[in-house]
Amino acid sequence: MQIIKNIIKFRKYLIVIIFFVFVSYTFINIYVNKQSKKFIYSKVDEVPECYTAIVLGALVSETGNPSRFLKDRLDVAAELYKQHKIKRFLLSGDHGRKTYDEVNSMKNYLISEGINTEDIFLDHAGFDTYSTMVRAKEVFEVDNAIIVTQEFHLPRAVYIARSKGINAFGIIADRQEYYSLIRLKMRESLAKVKAFAEVKINKKPKFLGNKIPISGNSSLSYD
Repeated sequence: MQIIKNIIKFRKYLIVIIFFVFVSYTFINIYVNKQSKKFIYSKVDEVPECYTAIVLGALVSETGNPSRFLKDRLDVAAELYKQHKIKRFLLSGDHGRKTYDEVNSMKNYLISEGINTEDIFLDHAGFDTYSTMVRAKEVFEVDNAIIVTQEFHLPRAVYIARSKGINAFGIIADRQEYYSLIRLKMRESLAKVKAFAEVKINKKPKFLGNKIPISGNSSLSYD
């Protein structure tokens, strides 16, 4: 009998825990979306002018070609520049290995689109969205920015940036149909919970380093 009572008690505790986790998960997602919604734009001509465009990295091929996600982000960022919405680019991505380099691939693509090299800054240690925003503020001294990424990703990115003291806006970079969006949106909903916690504990990124002001010499950010 005692074993049965213990099992019933355990199940009750488990139900309470599951309920608490679900409520917390739902609340955080609603909160992050609400905090960011009014700062996200779908058209380049509507977004406020800012000094910097923060372009978040994504997969590149072995030959350095950007994936469809990344190409759309870069195309929208180039359009912002050509319409005089921004003056500088901060390209943030994964360059943690010599054999894989998102940021230089991004830079090469923008140069091929006619962007001036001196206006392109590289963040080689933007291993995730949180690290990118902290480093944008603390290393590159970005005060205001337009964040360029896909719609499902923007609420979290804008939330983190604004929580870290950047007057940030988002521009939706969806220019085509993408595969696996349902899976990506599910993963993103979990990432919002992680970002909420990281903001609250003021987590430090893996790397910081010397300051490279976005208003200064871009070559200091090159490898």
